[in-house]
Amino acid sequence: MQIYHIPWIYTPVRTVLAIWHQITKTEIPELAKCSVLMRERSRVEETMHAMQRAGAGSLQVISDFDMTLTRFAHNGKRVPTTHNILDNRLLIDEDCTKKMRKLLNTYYPIEIDACRTAEEKLPLMVEWWTQVHELLIQQRIRKDMLAHVVEESSAMLRDGYKLFFDHLTEQQVPLLIFSAGVGDVLEEVIRQNHVLYPNVHIISNYMDFDQTGILRAFKGQLIHTFNKREGALSHAAGLTELQGRPNVLLLGDSLGDLTMADGVSDHQNILTIGFLNDKVEERKESYVNSFDIVLVQDETMDVANAILRYITSSRHK
Repeated sequence: MQIYHIPWIYTPVRTVLAIWHQITKTEIPELAKCSVLMRERSRVEETMHAMQRAGAGSLQVISDFDMTLTRFAHNGKRVPTTHNILDNRLLIDEDCTKKMRKLLNTYYPIEIDACRTAEEKLPLMVEWWTQVHELLIQQRIRKDMLAHVVEESSAMLRDGYKLFFDHLTEQQVPLLIFSAGVGDVLEEVIRQNHVLYPNVHIISNYMDFDQTGILRAFKGQLIHTFNKREGALSHAAGLTELQGRPNVLLLGDSLGDLTMADGVSDHQNILTIGFLNDKVEERKESYVNSFDIVLVQDETMDVANAILRYITSSRHK
């Protein structure tokens, strides 16, 4: 009679457990980057495992746009937001530019002030956005100039954006872009980068043009940094593509972005990624306590892409 030697039977239990952990742990080297902060890595990994087991058919991605899908800076210079892109002589005059910059210098420090609550900031954000929109309306902006102005601008999506958009459309995962910026400009930026796919849905401040193509108002409810919850609740129910997708990957650069998933009914797992672009030391603690994953001055989509690859892969299912 031949006796077969099975070495693993004699391996100490502790070693077997260590090997099992190696086999089953999340294989995402991007999470080991020094720019990645996590309060509870084990919870992040458990959430990703659960989302992967459910598959791409249960997933939706909700993302902010300015300074989340777009870069914060490039070569030491700030990349323009959708509102900043409109600061072009073809659209607005010098006086309007000065007034908009004065408003930015007044209200942006309030928006990112770690010592103020969202409740305190909310009425001030309404003031800011309302005044900016009124200035833009006064300029009688022409719709037919928007594409040219976007093309002329230094607008820039984060490195790895094409992989991000392509992968989501290939996997038929809806991407809901929720922005306090200007929807018409946002859409044009995505279009000119050739990633405006059918699975992309945008909730933003859209311009209302008259019959001659002149800006006369902004449509619907004002969306600013700290009222995205209301927008999420009112808009998400109307997007049938999002129904039956209880797992959410959420991306944002502001604590106000954390409410963007509040419109998701019967959600099961939400994994949040926060881009900490500015005033890092002042805001690091609040971001780490609020987002599952915090990316410090990371101008790429590398971590989001790696997590998406993992969630939509068929391994370990």
